Amino acid sequence: MAKILLAEDDGSMRDFLAKALKRAGHEVTACADGDEGLSVFEANQDNFDLLLTDIVMPGIDGIELARRAAELAPSLKIMFITGFAAVALSPGSSAPTNAKVLSKPFHLRELVDEVDRVMAA
Repeated sequence: MAKILLAEDDGSMRDFLAKALKRAGHEVTACADGDEGLSVFEANQDNFDLLLTDIVMPGIDGIELARRAAELAPSLKIMFITGFAAVALSPGSSAPTNAKVLSKPFHLRELVDEVDRVMAA
């Protein structure tokens, strides 16, 4: 299955998502924000297939995290989880164009299914 870097600033949401993805067979490294996510990614970029990140976080937001990660690893798949989908989809956004957006609220099954679709593409 996929090796996922998860960046989500809400602790309970981060734990919930990580557990669901692990139960589905994925390997998950969870980070508390974009700054931690970028540090972990820079040190281990060859170890991840997918970046799964919230957009709105303190410090480096998810869009900037995704942009920097994509520069380092162009084949990295990127998926945003957010309550602010319009931000990621706006034409002026620096978000990678091939990123998938999953809008909150969503069911965990939707998340797992979408991760599987993104990884299969």
